[in-house]
Amino acid sequence: MSQSVGSPPPQKAADDRSALRRIVTASMAGTVVEWYEFFLYGTAATLVFSKVFFPAGGDELDAIIAAFVTYAVGFVARPLGGLVFGHFGDKYGRKKLLQFSLILVGISTFLMGCLPTFGQIGYLAPALLVALRFLQGFAVGGEWGGAVLLVAEHSPNKSRAFWSSWPQAGVPVGNLVATIVLLVLTTTLSDAAFLSWGWRVAFWLSAVIVLVGYYVRTKVTDAPIFVAAQQEAEQVKTSSFSAVEVLKRYPRGVFTAMGLRFAENIMYYLVVTFSITYLKVVVKADTADILWWMLAAHAVHFAAIPLVGRLADRIGRRPVYFIGAVTTATWGFFAFPLMNTGHYGVILFAIIIGLVFHAFMYAPQPAIMAEMFPTRMRYSGVSLGYQVTSIVAGSLAPIIAASLLNRFDSSLPIAIYLAAACCVTLVAVIAARETRGISLESIDAADAAANLDVAPRKAEVPA
Repeated sequence: MSQSVGSPPPQKAADDRSALRRIVTASMAGTVVEWYEFFLYGTAATLVFSKVFFPAGGDELDAIIAAFVTYAVGFVARPLGGLVFGHFGDKYGRKKLLQFSLILVGISTFLMGCLPTFGQIGYLAPALLVALRFLQGFAVGGEWGGAVLLVAEHSPNKSRAFWSSWPQAGVPVGNLVATIVLLVLTTTLSDAAFLSWGWRVAFWLSAVIVLVGYYVRTKVTDAPIFVAAQQEAEQVKTSSFSAVEVLKRYPRGVFTAMGLRFAENIMYYLVVTFSITYLKVVVKADTADILWWMLAAHAVHFAAIPLVGRLADRIGRRPVYFIGAVTTATWGFFAFPLMNTGHYGVILFAIIIGLVFHAFMYAPQPAIMAEMFPTRMRYSGVSLGYQVTSIVAGSLAPIIAASLLNRFDSSLPIAIYLAAACCVTLVAVIAARETRGISLESIDAADAAANLDVAPRKAEVPA
């Protein structure tokens, strides 16, 4: 059978696909490492830190809320990391900044495992924990934008959502690895041994994992579209800060990205962080059982994300995101009552279905955000939209949920809080433009035309 006109030679197509797989692997490797460490902290905040780094109080939830406040510090630092890494990533390349962020998050996490306890040095212990958490959050803030753009900018137009969803799938894998490590430690050690020194092992393991991730990332290069944009920028010699320029030129894209992120971010931390607290404090579930439930849920989440990404390439980004926001709005009303039953399978279903709902928003996120901005400021644009939202969304979600539970002794206010967040995201979905199949080069061309004060031609979307 003859080759169709305009299609690439079979060998070239195979080579391109192989190269894309290497890039996906490199992006995922670092993402798994960084989110292993970031989510390890989230789980430890409930199981360990509230007991080790804070003074004992009469109410268990008070100590947990205090630990969640230090957890939130990492989210406050993430936008700063996103701005700094976004600026230099747009200037010097995605790869270099990704390698630096990996080393930074590894050092901060390893040092967390070395910290003395509250009983040893008093309030200096939580102070040092906050400082390292800030450093960790700063590094993770620069990770996401670079990882997803490294893939998105190498991906074919027709399958960008699928390929760029794989770094997103690295997040549940990182959480999965963290859960496995904690599960092994909690089941092989006594409670006293785990609280004394066992939890530190999980943090020290980050040093080994970081070296693996760093090595894998040395094997990839920036996308040709970025290299071309970088060369063009060197000729123009602009001195403006990327975040300022992207806000000035693409405010709609930034604020739409923030709205899309809002409910997704809140949902994730209610499921993977607050649910641990709820099951531990309200349901009185065993720690090992909770970790097993989370283990299974993370595995399903990993499998669901690329499937939803492929769906977003078939039917569009907006319909998929809309489904995710609507279904997520219902989760709190049935999930917490299901957890209250105490039945193993029912609790597992509640957690899994929550992460499946989340996947419908999380999987198409890299593609839809990457398609909002031109290459020369894409890292800054997606990092700004993604990371700034985490300050008022994911960072506060466990604190707000724990506080509502403490005050009302009911999960209903938490469900209402999540549903209200979904209303914000639904508005953003309606405001967003459908960009399925769009060419990144056409976005750059429209941006260049606008810079020359020429009426920009509409970015082309294949039929």
